[in-house]
Amino acid sequence: MHWKHAIVGRLALLLSGLLVFFSTPLAFAQDNQARAAAAVGAAMFTFFIVFTFIYIFIALAVQTIAQKTGTPNPWLAWIPIVNIILLLNIAKKPLWWILLLLIPVVNIFVSVIVWMAVAEVRKKPSWWGILTIIPIANFVAIGYLAWAD
Repeated sequence: MHWKHAIVGRLALLLSGLLVFFSTPLAFAQDNQARAAAAVGAAMFTFFIVFTFIYIFIALAVQTIAQKTGTPNPWLAWIPIVNIILLLNIAKKPLWWILLLLIPVVNIFVSVIVWMAVAEVRKKPSWWGILTIIPIANFVAIGYLAWAD
C-alpha cells in the first residue's frame, strides 16, 4: 500500500513540474500580449483624442455658421444627429433630406449639395461645398465658411 502512495506522490510531483514547465512560456507570452494590448489601447486613445478635436472643430464651425446666418438655436450644433438638422436648416433644405443622408453613396452627393447651399447662404462661391468631400481640404472649407468675413 505504501508503494501506491509513493507512485501517486511522484506522479503528482511530475505533473506539477510539467505544469510549471509548460505554463512558464504562457506567462511570458502574456507580456507580449500586454505590449500588444498597450499598443492597441494607445491607438484607441489617440483616435479618441483626434476624433474629439475634429468633433469640436466641426461643432464650433456649424455653430458659428448658424449664428452668422441667423438660424435659430445654433447650440444644436453640439448634439449629434440634431446638428445635421441644423445644417439642413442653414442650407434651407427640407428635413426629409436627412433620410437621403442615411443612404450609402447618395449621402455623399447630398452632403455636397447641402454644403454648397451653406456656402451660398454665407455668400461664398458654391464650389467651397465641393471641397467638403476632399480629405483635409474639408476642414479648410468648413473653417472658411465659418470664420471668413
